[in-house]
Amino acid sequence: MMMLSGLYEESGRWAYTTGLPAKTGVGGGMVAIVPGTLAIAAFFPRLNQAGNSIRAMEVVRHVAQRLRINVFDATGMHAGEC
Repeated sequence: MMMLSGLYEESGRWAYTTGLPAKTGVGGGMVAIVPGTLAIAAFFPRLNQAGNSIRAMEVVRHVAQRLRINVFDATGMHAGEC
């Protein structure tokens, strides 16, 4: 459910580019998960037009790219290798 609607109207783009189920809140918090492996949380109160935390999204995206944890990437890390 988080993958499909966790970032409101930006959910599809987030899933395609980052590949992690995530949820943001109007308070500026964000959590993304790698099922069965780890969670990444970030907070920054400034929101974009869609109601998602601007910097929290940047931080989570950066961590996901550095750790190669896109759940759709067959060449990235597999669960348990973190």
